[in-house]
Amino acid sequence: MTLMQKFLGAAATLALTAGAAAAEPALIFDLGGKFDKSFNEAAFAGATRWAEETGESFREIELQSEAQREQALRRFAENGNNPIVMTGFAFGNVLGEVAPDYPDTKFAIIDMVVDAPNVRSVVFNEHEGSYLVGMMAALASESGTVGFIGGMDIPLIRKFACGYVQGVKAVNADATVIQNMTGTTPAAWNDPVKGSELTKAQISQGADVVYSAAGGTGVGVLQTAADEDILSIGVDSNQNYLHPGKVLTSMLKRVDNAVYDAMTSGADLETGINVMGIANGGIGYAVDEFNADLITAEMQAAVDDASAKIASGELMVHDYMSDNTCPVE
Repeated sequence: MTLMQKFLGAAATLALTAGAAAAEPALIFDLGGKFDKSFNEAAFAGATRWAEETGESFREIELQSEAQREQALRRFAENGNNPIVMTGFAFGNVLGEVAPDYPDTKFAIIDMVVDAPNVRSVVFNEHEGSYLVGMMAALASESGTVGFIGGMDIPLIRKFACGYVQGVKAVNADATVIQNMTGTTPAAWNDPVKGSELTKAQISQGADVVYSAAGGTGVGVLQTAADEDILSIGVDSNQNYLHPGKVLTSMLKRVDNAVYDAMTSGADLETGINVMGIANGGIGYAVDEFNADLITAEMQAAVDDASAKIASGELMVHDYMSDNTCPVE
């Protein structure tokens, strides 16, 4: 081997090494921003944990409009980022179009199934966690009336609502569950003023516990519930700390784990459908120093018993998205 051949071989090795190092993962947040205290922020927490543990970095972008979805996906793919993780069902159609154009790039989408050989689709059993916090709501309610405020009116949020109603009714068959959705467009995820208005309306109808599954809109729900001296229930991230002593619990949807796992896998990300529920640690509820005084030992025992039965398959919670119906409504 000549000196020039050795030099070229070394240069090629360096180029490959540099290319591998440059293949940072990327994270695209849905509308509402990464500091929504809920869904997007959970994703950011997972990416941050990965970066802190590995010493590596990741790219990110907060969308400002629907048109940016495809732009962001293609920009990161062209840049060599791998894998590219995105939060939210609304990426489904555009990812279905973009993924085939970049067969060597792995993508992970949360809350939607995209059938492509280079895509991991992460979905959650939100109805299971909503059932648990529904039980908690009914156990804590003094009026027998509780509320649910969803974000955008889509089957996924109806899935949260149906699980919640099932949990409430399991404790108190005569309970009243008031339900409102914030809107029918993506703006519904980031409208805390509307969240506040809906909370006040539900309080006027007797609700003394309100569960929010509305992204950034939920900030207004939790704030108003605290101001009006009723209990609220957070979602996705642990939101107990936002109003200590006023947030009964939070339904934990471990989006952080989904993002962390995807980034840890890197370009070796296994594709296909990944379902996260109570049984595999993807869903739960939060108890900490901020809500410990609100939850009695009897309440926690009842909810933990239901959780164990759901995990074992002994208790089946109806999934609204399986047939677009809710048997308890």
